[in-house]
Amino acid sequence: MAKNSKWHDDDWLLLMQIYLRKPVGVKPLYSREMVGLALELHIHPQVLATKMQQMAKLQTPRIERIWQTYSNSPGKLKRAVSLLREMKGFGRADVFYDGVELNETWEKDWEPLDADERLTPVMLILVLDLYFRLTPATMVKETPEVQELARLIMIGSDVVVEVLDVFQHCDPYLNRRDVTLSQLLVPCQTVWQRYGNGDTEALADFAEQLKAYYL
Repeated sequence: MAKNSKWHDDDWLLLMQIYLRKPVGVKPLYSREMVGLALELHIHPQVLATKMQQMAKLQTPRIERIWQTYSNSPGKLKRAVSLLREMKGFGRADVFYDGVELNETWEKDWEPLDADERLTPVMLILVLDLYFRLTPATMVKETPEVQELARLIMIGSDVVVEVLDVFQHCDPYLNRRDVTLSQLLVPCQTVWQRYGNGDTEALADFAEQLKAYYL
């Protein structure tokens, strides 16, 4: 997990705004709004999730003061957040982070692939999870699970099938001898190296968390 060295006390306001959105409460780790804030702050979503749990429990005097000031004043919180974003240069990230070396390993998982801008590494992870649930014969557009995932991540079933086929070329147990010319081979190999040789149940749990982004 990334360290939370970039966290500042004022960031509680940004997190509180998400916490107070209906339904009020702790949001899923990889919900779209949590991931969006994580990318803005360059802080791993898991760090934000821990902070949000602390907020829910009012664990520190600082959190209690912020809660008392803003929890019942959404307009006041909105103005404070807007001011904070202006001060921190959220609209000019290229300037604000100029000269700052960032660890973007996890952030790149959410960025479009150079090989195919319709896809991100996170989407490849979700397809890899599906890969381990199917057999090669069922890795076709007509399979309900393929169609369901395609609808969830908003791509065509044919794209999911292409990724599944490329993963077959990454799978040492299949030992396919034919050559694929797909530009997705390198990014799929990268995802396979990270997750394809590990615990498939752990991958399934991770994929289930990631799906919250698309719900």
